[in-house]
Amino acid sequence: MQDLKATKEGVRTNKLLIGLLLDAIGMISFSIPLIGEFSDVIWAPIAAFIMTRMYKGRVGKVASVLTFIEEILPFTDVIPSFTLTWIYTYYFQKRNKED
Repeated sequence: MQDLKATKEGVRTNKLLIGLLLDAIGMISFSIPLIGEFSDVIWAPIAAFIMTRMYKGRVGKVASVLTFIEEILPFTDVIPSFTLTWIYTYYFQKRNKED
């Protein structure tokens, strides 16, 4: 039982670290004027696909659509969509299940 809990905690931590890295990649394009916004055309579908793989079910589907929109729209790269999805999944959704 303890091993299962440690494994779940490891997956949770890994998703947070990967999400932070992916959010940083998405924000890099924001720092390069003009060229950066063009790169969002390439990054948006990739980020949406990764989101569906990281989070299964309805959460992953909704988050992938929101991530795509956030990445494709200009000047919204500062929104950390992967990190926000992680917070929702492991804090808000968990809290609702306990109630």
